[in-house]
Amino acid sequence: MKLNLKKIKEYQKNRDPYLMIDHVDKVVPGKFANGYKDLKDDWFFKVHWPKDPNMPGMLQVEAMVQMAALTILTLPNNKGKIVYLISADKLVFKEKVTPGHRLYLYTRLISWKRGLGKCVGEGRINKKLACSAEFTLILPEKIKNFNVKM
Repeated sequence: MKLNLKKIKEYQKNRDPYLMIDHVDKVVPGKFANGYKDLKDDWFFKVHWPKDPNMPGMLQVEAMVQMAALTILTLPNNKGKIVYLISADKLVFKEKVTPGHRLYLYTRLISWKRGLGKCVGEGRINKKLACSAEFTLILPEKIKNFNVKM
């Protein structure tokens, strides 16, 4: 399934200026989600850093997290629910992400059990790896039904 900006907003709760994805090229519920963020005159470029604007690493991670969350939110009965990031590991930042770039996002849901999802993601600029991470997401509405220790 493909999601434009309007559809993305139906599935997840982030809104501007904190919405870090613009388009989903393909999402397969419970499997993967791929899409992009077009970087223009975004708010963070004005402050990080004014003479050398680039997308902060943690916002790159947030973009991957928002994309990966769609693999969970497109599963039956999850549309519009809240997904939280609870951990991130193996963060790598290789290329500067600057105004005018399109950050392509590729994410996979490695496992999904009892409201807990293990994910991997990467961002690419002009086919070059810009960032990557492994992270864990939770869907609080589901996890509360289990005695999960975190």
